[in-house]
Amino acid sequence: MTSVLMVITAADRWTLNDGTVHPSGYWAEEVAVPHRIFSEAGWDITVATPGGKAPTLDQLSLGLAGGTPGKRRTVKSYLDSIQDVLAHPLALDSVDPDAFDLVFYPGGHGPMEDLAHDAASGALLAHRLESGRPLALLCHAPAAILAAPGPDGTSPFAGRRMTGLSNREELFNRFAKKAPWLLEDRLKEAGVEYSKGRIPLRPHVVVDGNLYSGQNPQSSERLAERLVDDVGTRQGR
Repeated sequence: MTSVLMVITAADRWTLNDGTVHPSGYWAEEVAVPHRIFSEAGWDITVATPGGKAPTLDQLSLGLAGGTPGKRRTVKSYLDSIQDVLAHPLALDSVDPDAFDLVFYPGGHGPMEDLAHDAASGALLAHRLESGRPLALLCHAPAAILAAPGPDGTSPFAGRRMTGLSNREELFNRFAKKAPWLLEDRLKEAGVEYSKGRIPLRPHVVVDGNLYSGQNPQSSERLAERLVDDVGTRQGR
């Protein structure tokens, strides 16, 4: 059976540059949709967070920013159905990434607070990238690569093609004007060959060898389906 390690932020806030705190966590669609698609494919999914702390749902992701009322109801219903799994994650530093066919990071603003600075996560990402085995990051989750410097201080992701939430998309959020940094800027500073879609908030997926990334929440379905196709073929499905 194909196995997936889903690494979710444990942060419940994003600290802004004026010292104020924006309540945050994981983005509902980015966990619910890939989890459902992987589950329907018959894959075994293990959830891990920094410290094994139960992840916090960003309530904004079930509001207007989360899409149509019908979509939000569907997403919430699915999250409710896997609540026991989400409530009891493994500690990220206790898992062996080599035991999984896919490592998948969903986003939300939470990764800007914790995964961008988490050494265990950074080491996992650097190792996974080097291994050549599938690694996927969605929306804000590419912030986690900032914790993965190489031995010489450069990013192992430098020169790799990736996407992630664009500056324009981030700035649709009023509180983002107080952000300490923006993801698109930091990915470019790390040497990533950053790519974004022509139209904001539309699906955009980038694949560079074993590295998969999705630009925004709207890319959740397309990214997960691409992973099922590619990883399934790799596993001889």
